[in-house]
Amino acid sequence: MALGYLIVLGGSYLQGHFLTDPQGRPIANDFVNVWAAGRLARDGRAPAAYDWTLHRAAEVRAVGYDFDGYYGWHYPPPAFFFAAALATLPYLVAAVVWLLTTLAAYVAAIAGILGLRTGILFALGFPAAIWNVTAGQNGFLTAALIGGTLGLLERQPALAGICLGLLTYKPQFGVLFPIVLIADRRWLTIAIATLTAIMLAALSWFAFGSASWEAFVHWAPLSSHALIDEGALDWYRLQSVFAFARAHGGGETLAWTVQGVLSLLLAIGLVWLWRSRVAFDLKAAALAAGALLATPYLFMYDLVVLAVAVAFLLRFALARDFLSRIEIAALAAAGALILIYPYVKTNVGLAAVAIVMGLIVHRAFAEARPALAAMR
Repeated sequence: MALGYLIVLGGSYLQGHFLTDPQGRPIANDFVNVWAAGRLARDGRAPAAYDWTLHRAAEVRAVGYDFDGYYGWHYPPPAFFFAAALATLPYLVAAVVWLLTTLAAYVAAIAGILGLRTGILFALGFPAAIWNVTAGQNGFLTAALIGGTLGLLERQPALAGICLGLLTYKPQFGVLFPIVLIADRRWLTIAIATLTAIMLAALSWFAFGSASWEAFVHWAPLSSHALIDEGALDWYRLQSVFAFARAHGGGETLAWTVQGVLSLLLAIGLVWLWRSRVAFDLKAAALAAGALLATPYLFMYDLVVLAVAVAFLLRFALARDFLSRIEIAALAAAGALILIYPYVKTNVGLAAVAIVMGLIVHRAFAEARPALAAMR
């Protein structure tokens, strides 16, 4: 799979569909919003990154020509640190550095779960990886931080807390973590994560000014309303339960209700699971998959995080020398759904996450069945 991705990307580059267009100009994809925000931050104009008009003008300057659409900057001010660092490099160089460094962090996290050789091959071949690369997005970074949090939690809880604190650059994926960690009494990890988040916020306040936080607080609800409530993006591009409901004719109230009920059920189920005697690998897999299901704002490139859930599930199953034909077929189906994303108009990513979560739940109940029977 990884070799196939290299062939596809190489061919796309030669044909002017990846990194540069047929005229040799940088292609404007999601990475342009990062570099443009970083450039504004370096120029002392960080608050302008949240203003759609000013930020888009910076994006046009970044690639050197006008283009259709707009790639918004919706991250809290601590994200300016990596954006500003990347903006010290020429645009195309920065794009390649961004992908390679975050890819390395993601591969390291998966290798920490599955072992070096297996982890590297699995991480590189995971289907969502190709869509993160073509988008120039941050799925590798998100997966690295979630994989680092869960992979280090038992052995090095302080480092796990640092990873979780850094995840606040994309806070929608951390909603379930405090609930679960409190229920499991992981006090050191909670304390370090809180301290890391506070320090990042304070440093960004000093580095980029209080106006950057004021702009974020002002523009974040507007961006959320436009992208989620009004559906400025195609509902099929989002891979959440909320988007699925809207894509199939459901109203905004119904969609938020379904998303809210699912998130509540996930929180309750995960608290029960983490307080049970089920193996840690299944707990970690469920939390990684649950983090994807709990947010309404989920894109295909975010599904790199699903590699973390599958890695823990595989580690659990392979340690027992047992991976059933149904599980193999289901995982293959989930991977296929992710790969066909550009060619179908439906929420295939959501279906892939649901399949993986179903496999995790099945394994968890099988593990917990003796304890449940003893309670009767």
